[in-house]
Amino acid sequence: MLILNADDWGRDRETTERILDCALQGSLSSTSAMVFMEDSDRAAALARDRAIDTGLHLNLTTRFSGPGCPGRVVEMQERVTACLRRHRLAPAFFHPWLKGPFEYLVSAQIEEYVRLYGDVPKRIDGHHHMHLCTDVLAGGLLPPGGVARRSFTFSRGEKSWGNRLYRQTVDRILSRHHRLTDFFFSITPLEPQRLKRIANLAREWVVEVETHPVNPEEYRFLVGGGIRQFLADVSIAQGFIL
Repeated sequence: MLILNADDWGRDRETTERILDCALQGSLSSTSAMVFMEDSDRAAALARDRAIDTGLHLNLTTRFSGPGCPGRVVEMQERVTACLRRHRLAPAFFHPWLKGPFEYLVSAQIEEYVRLYGDVPKRIDGHHHMHLCTDVLAGGLLPPGGVARRSFTFSRGEKSWGNRLYRQTVDRILSRHHRLTDFFFSITPLEPQRLKRIANLAREWVVEVETHPVNPEEYRFLVGGGIRQFLADVSIAQGFIL
């Protein structure tokens, strides 16, 4: 199973339109929706009308741009963002003084997703992958039982031993209460041999590939049919199916 998922649905009009183009051409399985953003309301209506498979793209690091975003949501996000962006290792540490803001932000975004899409999100991933930060995982803030995005998959030699061990630990914690794909990759870099290896994995395993069609290179690759050159007889899943 090969799942191609586009991130940032609803972030702004351009991002939504690029993802929609790819979805209508059958180059995507699903998308991850941002709430409290500039195009969130319109994107939700499009997803309902077009039956586009969506999940929640939890946002803890990019300022909410929606005109009707509650002031308290903005305030809590500013506090969390300042902490997570202070240092590249900040997401790996627990910040007990921010327990309330983290809980509030996750809960508020889930509730807003329900308001926009009419149902609880069946899967959750994170903008900049911050759904995997220690405060979210240690706090048990992701609703149990659903699908959650695992850490990036790296082969031996691609990352340090410590980096890979940390990712494996995060995935083990996540798998206790959530369902995961077997592998997770970014679509970039668009190297032919790399993409063929990913497609071959999907013959025997469930593989998620993250895309950002707002990126011109990725958009051309997806709508221009480039992706299909490397899939051979491996089909793109019609929806986020485990």
